[in-house]
Amino acid sequence: MAFELPQLPYAYDALEPHIDARTMEIHHSKHHNAYTTNLNAAIAGTDLEGKSIEEILENLDMTKGAIRNNGGGFYNHNLFWNIMAPNAGGKPSGDLGAAIDRDFGSFEEFKAQFAKAGATQFGSGWAWLCVHKGGKLEVCATPNQDNPLMPGVACQGFPILGMDVWEHAYYLNYQNRRPDYIEAFFNVINWNEVARLFEANK
Repeated sequence: MAFELPQLPYAYDALEPHIDARTMEIHHSKHHNAYTTNLNAAIAGTDLEGKSIEEILENLDMTKGAIRNNGGGFYNHNLFWNIMAPNAGGKPSGDLGAAIDRDFGSFEEFKAQFAKAGATQFGSGWAWLCVHKGGKLEVCATPNQDNPLMPGVACQGFPILGMDVWEHAYYLNYQNRRPDYIEAFFNVINWNEVARLFEANK
């Protein structure tokens, strides 16, 4: 079965004023839709048809640009929409909050490292919070639509939080002010979903 563009779990304007409705609409209906369509075209008639996106990415031949770029774009955005929510932000609690304090020293230090990963990623890419087996957390960044599920990329853990720093994620509202977008992103992080992913993959 072909991959399908997921519906957003909230309205396009639900994340305002932090992320504007027009950006969300274009990002989801144009960019994510194109990754979905192009991924389906890239795997059509191959032995990858019928596999999950995680299986495809974990066993990816990194020289296959169309699958790497569009498979990454499809997966990354599926995660991105779900780790954001209206009336969100704040600080995580419970086991995730304790793990952040343990591995980064404090939530503020985690926030500084994550923001730096996003701000210093040259060109297009993503900042990630990953969990390794055993529960250790790590921050890293990847270029383009690469992600930590892919062979030999960045953290090599399971991504539980991803921040898109492609210009299409913020340029209509923030122009070249990527640090302002990153600061705003912390106001929409759905820590309940991040915590769920942490528990499921630690």
